Amino acid sequence: MPTLEIRDLHVSVETKEGPKPILRGVDLTIASGETHAIMGPNGSGKSTLASALAGHPKYTVTSGTATLDGEDLLAMKVDERARAGLFLAMQYPVEVAGVSVANFLRTAKTAISGEAPKLRTWGKEVKDAMENLRMDPAFAERSVNEGFSGGEKKRHEILQMELFKPRFAILDETDSGLDVDALRIVSEGVNRAKETSDIGILLITHYTRILRYIKPDFVHVFVDGRIAEEGGSELADRLEEEGYDRYLTANKPVSA
Repeated sequence: MPTLEIRDLHVSVETKEGPKPILRGVDLTIASGETHAIMGPNGSGKSTLASALAGHPKYTVTSGTATLDGEDLLAMKVDERARAGLFLAMQYPVEVAGVSVANFLRTAKTAISGEAPKLRTWGKEVKDAMENLRMDPAFAERSVNEGFSGGEKKRHEILQMELFKPRFAILDETDSGLDVDALRIVSEGVNRAKETSDIGILLITHYTRILRYIKPDFVHVFVDGRIAEEGGSELADRLEEEGYDRYLTANKPVSA
């Protein structure tokens, strides 16, 4: 069974003052077909984990391992991680002026698969996926994310996920900035991907509202760069009621 396995991962980020440790020993295993939700307060390391796994150069892995099906993920270049089956839906999708959505999707699909998709079937696949996400077909001719609303950018991320068919997808605060309708549509896209494949999902979020649509198998609470607690979907319900105060209190240094 395909597995994304993270062991004792420590990651630092470059700042003006020098390297700053963010992740302080993360252990996490995601098997094919599973949905894992990572929740936690701001600054707890959730997005750092996503960026480090995707290969962002700003983040340095100081120790620990991350493997995808036994292969060393951290030794791979960014494009190699994508070809190995890892996908990241970014918290803040970037604009790419002058590159149309249609050209971007086909070029990326070709790079990931190693061969260009057949035009006859690819066109229909893109059209159907856009319709499912309530995206205007005219978006295909617009520059990537240029002038897109927050909801349109997030739908475009899920469109990529549905078309590229990764083995594991990291969704970094995909619910951020979405209204109720957009949240439901984006969630439906994630659920469609799960229904039609064995994709493993790592869903990073602050809030439980997206978990009403995407049901997690496991919930992990991040605090101060570590997993403070793990459980099933009932843990998310408890966080909705109690918040993160008890974790933050437990991690406060004791005064002399």
